[in-house]
Amino acid sequence: MATEPVSVTVFSREECHLCEEAIETLEAVAAEEGVALEIDEQDVDADPDLRERYGDRVPYVLIEGRPTFKLRVDPERARRKLQAATA
Repeated sequence: MATEPVSVTVFSREECHLCEEAIETLEAVAAEEGVALEIDEQDVDADPDLRERYGDRVPYVLIEGRPTFKLRVDPERARRKLQAATA
Protein backbone atom coordinates (compact mmCIF):
# COMPACT_ATOMS: atom_id res chain seq x y z
CA MET A 1 0.00 0.00 0.00
CA ALA A 2 1.27 3.45 -0.89
CA THR A 3 2.24 5.78 1.91
CA GLU A 4 1.13 8.75 -0.17
CA PRO A 5 -2.44 8.97 -1.46
CA VAL A 6 -2.91 8.72 -5.21
CA SER A 7 -3.81 12.11 -6.65
CA VAL A 8 -7.05 12.07 -8.65
CA THR A 9 -8.62 15.10 -10.33
CA VAL A 10 -12.19 14.84 -11.56
CA PHE A 11 -13.50 17.58 -13.80
CA SER A 12 -17.26 17.51 -13.28
CA ARG A 13 -20.38 19.62 -12.95
CA GLU A 14 -23.30 19.75 -10.57
CA GLU A 15 -26.08 17.22 -11.04
CA CYS A 16 -23.96 15.03 -13.29
CA HIS A 17 -24.83 11.39 -12.59
CA LEU A 18 -21.86 10.16 -14.65
CA CYS A 19 -19.56 12.32 -12.51
CA GLU A 20 -20.99 10.84 -9.31
CA GLU A 21 -20.65 7.33 -10.80
CA ALA A 22 -17.02 7.99 -11.75
CA ILE A 23 -16.07 9.06 -8.23
CA GLU A 24 -17.98 6.17 -6.66
CA THR A 25 -16.25 3.67 -8.96
CA LEU A 26 -12.81 5.12 -8.22
CA GLU A 27 -13.47 5.07 -4.47
CA ALA A 28 -14.78 1.49 -4.57
CA VAL A 29 -11.82 0.19 -6.58
CA ALA A 30 -9.36 2.06 -4.35
CA ALA A 31 -10.99 0.57 -1.23
CA GLU A 32 -10.77 -2.95 -2.71
CA GLU A 33 -7.09 -2.39 -3.50
CA GLY A 34 -6.24 -0.68 -0.20
CA VAL A 35 -5.21 2.49 -2.03
CA ALA A 36 -5.73 5.90 -0.47
CA LEU A 37 -7.08 8.56 -2.83
CA GLU A 38 -6.87 12.31 -2.71
CA ILE A 39 -9.73 13.42 -4.95
CA ASP A 40 -9.85 17.00 -6.19
CA GLU A 41 -13.21 17.61 -7.84
CA GLN A 42 -13.23 20.62 -10.17
CA ASP A 43 -16.57 22.12 -11.26
CA VAL A 44 -16.10 23.03 -14.93
CA ASP A 45 -19.03 25.44 -14.80
CA ALA A 46 -17.27 27.54 -12.15
CA ASP A 47 -14.40 28.44 -14.49
CA PRO A 48 -14.85 29.56 -18.12
CA ASP A 49 -11.50 28.02 -19.13
CA LEU A 50 -12.40 24.65 -17.63
CA ARG A 51 -15.86 24.79 -19.18
CA GLU A 52 -14.29 25.48 -22.59
CA ARG A 53 -11.77 22.66 -22.21
CA TYR A 54 -13.84 19.93 -20.53
CA GLY A 55 -17.48 21.04 -20.75
CA ASP A 56 -18.70 18.32 -23.12
CA ARG A 57 -16.41 15.60 -21.76
CA VAL A 58 -17.24 15.39 -18.05
CA PRO A 59 -16.39 13.52 -16.06
CA TYR A 60 -12.80 13.85 -17.17
CA VAL A 61 -10.43 12.08 -14.79
CA LEU A 62 -6.70 12.56 -14.24
CA ILE A 63 -4.74 10.08 -12.14
CA GLU A 64 -1.41 11.46 -10.94
CA GLY A 65 -1.86 14.33 -13.43
CA ARG A 66 -2.33 12.04 -16.44
CA PRO A 67 -5.58 11.94 -18.45
CA THR A 68 -7.11 8.55 -17.73
CA PHE A 69 -10.88 8.53 -18.29
CA LYS A 70 -13.59 10.60 -19.88
CA LEU A 71 -17.34 10.09 -19.54
CA ARG A 72 -17.07 6.68 -17.82
CA VAL A 73 -14.61 4.96 -15.49
CA ASP A 74 -13.92 1.31 -16.30
CA PRO A 75 -13.35 -0.49 -12.97
CA GLU A 76 -10.71 -2.92 -14.28
CA ARG A 77 -8.75 -0.21 -16.04
CA ALA A 78 -9.03 1.94 -12.89
CA ARG A 79 -7.64 -0.98 -10.86
CA ARG A 80 -4.62 -1.25 -13.17
CA LYS A 81 -4.03 2.52 -13.13
CA LEU A 82 -4.22 2.72 -9.33
CA GLN A 83 -1.91 -0.28 -8.93
CA ALA A 84 0.59 1.33 -11.32
CA ALA A 85 0.39 4.63 -9.43
CA THR A 86 1.32 2.89 -6.18
CA ALA A 87 4.09 0.68 -7.58
